[in-house]
Amino acid sequence: MALVPYEETAGVGLQTFHKPLATFSFANHRIQIRQDWRQLGVAAVVWDAAIVLSTYLEMGAVELRGCSAVELGAGTGLVGIVAALLALKSLFRRPLLVRCLLLSSGAHVTITDRKVALEFLKSNVQANLPPHIQSKVVVKELTWGQNLGSFSPGEFDLILGADIIYLEETFTDLLQTLEHLCSNHSVILLACRIRYERDNNFLAMLERQFTVSKVHYDPEKDVHIYKAQKRNQREDL
Repeated sequence: MALVPYEETAGVGLQTFHKPLATFSFANHRIQIRQDWRQLGVAAVVWDAAIVLSTYLEMGAVELRGCSAVELGAGTGLVGIVAALLALKSLFRRPLLVRCLLLSSGAHVTITDRKVALEFLKSNVQANLPPHIQSKVVVKELTWGQNLGSFSPGEFDLILGADIIYLEETFTDLLQTLEHLCSNHSVILLACRIRYERDNNFLAMLERQFTVSKVHYDPEKDVHIYKAQKRNQREDL
């Protein structure tokens, strides 16, 4: 997420962003997200797209058991926190032996943002995840298009992003990042509100490299969720 502080006078609709805490209930947990609009701007508040994507995950739309997931431009970390809680919740429905094998494997969820936002992001993760779940979560720096070498190609099964496609100058770097993190079997879920023509332009750019479909729409919050997967090479022939 871009770190753009806004003025107090930006409008009545921004008042909820100035609240120090935003409270939610997901995965049978009460989640309290700290917000800091003054210091970090849009990276430190909970946007509707994050709420809609978290709700979509809770609906069981994707299988999180044994899944390696990453959230891009996490900001407050709500989506990654919910994904981690849901992954462990579904894990404990598995037989004991399978559960032990999955728990001994690598981290289930990696939550990323730019370096300047990491300490704030970590504080929310630590405040909302029990210690036994925190051990399966990594908070890690990721600046799109730059430090991709610290991530293995095709490392993740599920890539999550909420309201991350609003800055046109980041589109090329974001596409490069998605291409690097995805395998042929990875699923990308992007939640966004279509505010400007440039948002549609990004979706058109995405469709050149990925198969894209809209899988959910929340009319109350006017948020769309798009699913993307790498194109089969045969489809491009």
